[in-house]
Amino acid sequence: MPSETIKYQDIYADQIGEAKQFPKYSTQLMNLANQNAQGTRPRIVGQMSDLITEFSGKSFDDWVSWYLDRHPHSLDQATDLVFAMVTKFAAVIEQIDRQMVHDYLADLVLAKTYVGFKFQQGILRHLSKKYDRPYRSSTPAEESRGIDGYIGDTAISVKPHTYRAKHLPENIEVTMVYYEKTKTGIQIEYTDITPSPSS
Repeated sequence: MPSETIKYQDIYADQIGEAKQFPKYSTQLMNLANQNAQGTRPRIVGQMSDLITEFSGKSFDDWVSWYLDRHPHSLDQATDLVFAMVTKFAAVIEQIDRQMVHDYLADLVLAKTYVGFKFQQGILRHLSKKYDRPYRSSTPAEESRGIDGYIGDTAISVKPHTYRAKHLPENIEVTMVYYEKTKTGIQIEYTDITPSPSS
């Protein structure tokens, strides 16, 4: 069966003509500014997937006229939002020196990597404080059985939320803690931790 790739720029050129040229790196900056400013969210420009499906014209010019009839001010509103963010970027870029870049990379490569791979202990500490019970990390033997630590006498297994459908290989009493990384932290889900018999 034949297989080939049609380049996006060829489809663009066939449908619309030659793509507009922008200075090197400018589209990356504008794209980042747009992500921050949310200039092309549906509340500003409309739900594009619905609009292009609704459109019944035959050419790009038809599409431009049809869209602007329905959203006459959306591109100007989006432009104002994104340009304001680009202006903020320009002001911040003036403040960035080599030392700041070094500090940023040290934080990214060293600190955030360490925290990102060691957050199981952070989850155990959080639960320890919440339930006012001591915690400890698992021994290698316990870890081999799927236990990541203990809160009091309760065995804890910390797993990504994608592990929900899987089961531990051993039949052990364990409380599952499922986590999902978000932009602001780690969202955790778990059943109540059984109190220690001595509690």
